[in-house]
Amino acid sequence: MKRLLDVAVCAVLLLVLWPIFLIVAGAIRLDSRGGAIFRQVRVGRNGRRFTCYKFRTMAADTGDLPTHQVSAAKVTRLGYHMRRFKIDELPQVFNVLAGDMSLVGPRPCLPSQVELVEARRKLGVFDVRPGITGLAQVRGVDMSNPDRLAELDALYVKSQSFVGDLGLIWATLRGQGVGVDQIVKT
Repeated sequence: MKRLLDVAVCAVLLLVLWPIFLIVAGAIRLDSRGGAIFRQVRVGRNGRRFTCYKFRTMAADTGDLPTHQVSAAKVTRLGYHMRRFKIDELPQVFNVLAGDMSLVGPRPCLPSQVELVEARRKLGVFDVRPGITGLAQVRGVDMSNPDRLAELDALYVKSQSFVGDLGLIWATLRGQGVGVDQIVKT
């Protein structure tokens, strides 16, 4: 049922939002140098690595680091607003359609986030697909606190349900978790 919801919702989103995708991509190219789509290897279900897609919100020369380790100076003018309203996450609908992600689940982390990867492995978090949104995001916990994040992710894995996922999607759409972005202020 979860996979069916993922595919149906993402297919509708692509049909409805494709003009927005084009406008955002064009705006990114006008705002700063570099491509509009950012690709990054993340850790997914069963610890398998996959390429995660997002709209680029930082300077093209930004290293492959978790957000909480990146200087605020690296965020583009447009990127600041895209991150605030989570517009940068929209290309992840392609990851959902490909089966690498789900609409709801633990946010995928970088392979370099060894402490978080190990905590998630111990708690069975990699038993599910990562999500575009999830319990930790709605509760305002980001990847700068790996133990707390892994605990909330494990709680989600143990208690996930169709109704619970709909509640997390609704909470995300209402703005819970919006702006939770721990970029280093410089």
